[in-house]
Amino acid sequence: MEHIQRDKEESAIVLDFLPHGYPFDPRPSHVKTPIVQAIGKKRFTLLELCPKKGIFLQPNDDVYIGDGKREQIHHILGKLQYDKMTNTALGTLEIVIKEMVKEREEYFVSFFNRAQPITIRMHQLELLPGLGKKHMNAIIEVREDKDFESFEDLKARVKLIPDPEKTVLRRIMLELEGKEKHRIFTD
Repeated sequence: MEHIQRDKEESAIVLDFLPHGYPFDPRPSHVKTPIVQAIGKKRFTLLELCPKKGIFLQPNDDVYIGDGKREQIHHILGKLQYDKMTNTALGTLEIVIKEMVKEREEYFVSFFNRAQPITIRMHQLELLPGLGKKHMNAIIEVREDKDFESFEDLKARVKLIPDPEKTVLRRIMLELEGKEKHRIFTD
C-alpha cells in the first residue's frame, strides 16, 4: 500500500499548549513540565512535545522538531494517543488538517491517480469514506485518459463524486481516531 515516506517528522503544528502540564497529573505543580500537543506536517503523526524553558506557544504555531537546532522544542516525548488530546487540541485538529490537505493537494491528487488494488476484492480508493465500487470504477476509467491535476479537476471529470478534499480530510480524521484498520495517510 502506498504511504507517505517513512522518514521522521521535521516540523509540527501546535494543537494545544499546556504551560503547567496536564491537569490530571497528580504530581505537584512545581514538578510538572509544560506539554505541547502537536501534529506532524508530513505523516499527520500526533505528538507530545516538551518545549524549551520560557517558551510559550499558541495553537497553529509551526515548530521545528527535526534533528537540527530546535528553537522552541526541547525534545519529543512520543506519540500522542487520540483519547489523551485536550478539548482545545481536538477543536484545532480538523482545522489544521484541512489546511494541511489544501497545502499538499498535489500529493493527495496523486493518490487518486496512482491508487491500486489491495486485494482481489478491495481497492485503495474504496478505503476513502463515501467512495464505493461505482466511484472507484469511474475514477479508474477517467484517469486512464489523463491524470487528475487538482481536486477541482477530479470533481469536474468524475460524475457525482463526493468532494475529494473533504473525503481525504474525513479519512485522515478516522485514521487518527483509530477507527480504520488500514492506514493510508497517517502513522
